[in-house]
Amino acid sequence: MLQIDLTGKIALVTGASGELGRTISRTLAGCGADVALHYNHGAERAEAVANELREMGRRAVTVQADVTDAQSVMQMQQTVKASLGVPTLIVANAVIQYPWTSILEQPLEDFQSQFDSCAMQTVHLAKAFLPDMIAAGAGRYVAINTECAAMAESGVGAYTAGKRALDGIIRVLAKEVGCHNITVNQVAPGWTISERDRMNHTESAPDYDKTVPLGRRGTDAEIAQMVAFLLSDLASFTTGAYIPVSGGRVMPAI
Repeated sequence: MLQIDLTGKIALVTGASGELGRTISRTLAGCGADVALHYNHGAERAEAVANELREMGRRAVTVQADVTDAQSVMQMQQTVKASLGVPTLIVANAVIQYPWTSILEQPLEDFQSQFDSCAMQTVHLAKAFLPDMIAAGAGRYVAINTECAAMAESGVGAYTAGKRALDGIIRVLAKEVGCHNITVNQVAPGWTISERDRMNHTESAPDYDKTVPLGRRGTDAEIAQMVAFLLSDLASFTTGAYIPVSGGRVMPAI
């Protein structure tokens, strides 16, 4: 039986205090990984998840950083390395989001912020963490993109632009580090059911659900499971991929 086994691996999850980040962190720990949980402002939420992971028998640390700032990310790398060791599994999940509106109404600074938190986060993480992966001769990098990048619907201009920039950087990075046995991929969720939805009983969204071939929103667990797969040896020959986990709402063409 095939199993996702990350035993002995060290993972970093950015945005681990957020809705999806918490689920990704728990999932990776459930597969055997030790986890560094990054946060920017959600220290208590990150530490609560870290405690859950420790109770599972995993090593877990929390680390604060601004993923849009190169020096802050480099300091995070030093902290994680000193406390857990060299992470060879990176999940770039953190993002700064603003209210969605039309391009004409979206403040200019929102476009820059989206670029910094989507595209530049990956640049900073690559510069900080990939040299150790190259030295180790192996590694996995997964960035969380979005179905919005493919659909380019009205009202999400800044977010779409930032995520499309991320897509370009990921594809180039995959070609640049593939020779070191490092894979670089993207998971692109649709509108995902989170812990908050389950608490508020807002899992159903009829207007959205009817646009999804599978007829429903995906769950945070379903996104996290795809991330875990791409971080595992089961996906050792997959790189440069943009993988929608959106129930068929996005179907990339060949």
